[in-house]
Amino acid sequence: MNDWLATLEHWRELSPELFMAGSLLLLVVLSWLANWITKNILVRAVSKAFNATPFAQQALQQDFGIIARLANVVPALVLAAGVGLIEGLPHLVVEVVRNVSNAFIVLTIAMSLSNVLTMVNSLYERRPDSKTKPIKGYIQLLKIIVYTIAFVLMVAMLIDRSPLILLSGMGAMMAVLLLIFQDTILSVVASVQIASNDVIRVGDWVEMPQLNADGDVIDIALHTVKIQNWDRTITTIPTRRFMTDPFKNWRGMQQSGGRRIKRSLMIDQQSVRFLTPEERAHLDRFRLLKDYLAEKDRDIKAWNEALKEQGKEPVNTRRITNLGTFRAYVQRYLQSHPRVHQGMIQMVRQMPPTPDGLPLEVYCFTNTVVWVEYESIQADIFDHLFAILPEFGLRVYQHPSGLDLRQLRIEGLTAADN
Repeated sequence: MNDWLATLEHWRELSPELFMAGSLLLLVVLSWLANWITKNILVRAVSKAFNATPFAQQALQQDFGIIARLANVVPALVLAAGVGLIEGLPHLVVEVVRNVSNAFIVLTIAMSLSNVLTMVNSLYERRPDSKTKPIKGYIQLLKIIVYTIAFVLMVAMLIDRSPLILLSGMGAMMAVLLLIFQDTILSVVASVQIASNDVIRVGDWVEMPQLNADGDVIDIALHTVKIQNWDRTITTIPTRRFMTDPFKNWRGMQQSGGRRIKRSLMIDQQSVRFLTPEERAHLDRFRLLKDYLAEKDRDIKAWNEALKEQGKEPVNTRRITNLGTFRAYVQRYLQSHPRVHQGMIQMVRQMPPTPDGLPLEVYCFTNTVVWVEYESIQADIFDHLFAILPEFGLRVYQHPSGLDLRQLRIEGLTAADN
């Protein structure tokens, strides 16, 4: 051993430059060896031991690379500690290598902390209440803070100055920083307001026409909210817009268990009239109208008998109209429909007449909020109403089509020939 040390000393005195180069090569080899041992032996052993724990088996199905990333610190530590032991190296080279190694260590630790925060968010999203109170925005804010601190420390290490000196000089740059990070600051405030007021959640159906957004919220981050529209496109909206712009959240409808139907039948006003005795007898066949017609008959009979002599003129008496009877039929039809929510408001009302007919509005709620089922129920209801309308002597108003005009022309020519 002494002979080997003596030979090494003799070699160092004989050729200092060659000895320094050999020392550098040895340091690089030691760094590579430390990296290999750490990643292929230590990291695998630690990862295997961690994966055997119930925490890893039950909670984690994703490799966040935290341990593997921290392993990069070891070769950097070897370089930072060993470069100062090599004789003959210029002081500038030693300082540069040491500072760069230390800055790399800080960056690696910051990236590992970022991965830890990502893991925390991933675990939190497995909770049942994560959709109502997402923390992704706060996680992203913490990442910004971590990387900001890491940046200050890295710059301080690279220029070999105290971080306090950099921080004291940043006071003059505060206005510039506020200008640069104004979106982040506004997003942080908006995220806090959204979380505290429960404005939106992941899974909510949100409609914001001014930004062409109409669909489900799939992600709430610090700066943006992603909405998957019904055509499967993705609209990305700045978080702060949900505190400054009007939008519609359909969560209340989804939680209520019923979705509103609000649609009108446009009745041809010229088809509205009093029922004749034959038409009145014809409507007795309707199961849904038996009680209504019987009650109406008693009410009208009592009213007309009170008129005495004046009741002999039909113009002075009360009579049943086909439109009123149809309105009563629609009301009872909704009350007996198995897919109409019976615990919510139901109404069949006349709206003010228009040039396109008399609107008879159907207002009710389905007992489901599933979009496809809702549209099917609504279509079935109006299919039936359109089909049953002629039984009451009523017509649906619609503008004349080309076929109607052609038929009128043919009838006019036929009448002229005759």
